[in-house]
Amino acid sequence: MNVLVRKIVVLTVVTVLFGYFYGWAAPRAFPNGRSGFAYGLLHGALMPIALPSLVIGRDVPIYATDNSGRGYKIGYICGINVCGFVFFGSLFWKPKKMGARK
Repeated sequence: MNVLVRKIVVLTVVTVLFGYFYGWAAPRAFPNGRSGFAYGLLHGALMPIALPSLVIGRDVPIYATDNSGRGYKIGYICGINVCGFVFFGSLFWKPKKMGARK
């Protein structure tokens, strides 16, 4: 039971931190020009953490409509995977015990 509570707390903290980060980064992440791989990577990483803003009713952009095509899309997919690895990796990470060496 204690492990479940700890995982719920970690999930809540990570979600809140990602929500604040998205609120700060969203206006800076969408340039006026055409978006390439780097912006695709950034937009993909920010897309999953847009959920809290969408739930409370803010209509936030999650991708650039004026993009460079395939390069942007590859960056977007890589960004989503990196964000998923960080977000869900924190839930399944098990630190090793200090005295347990094999």
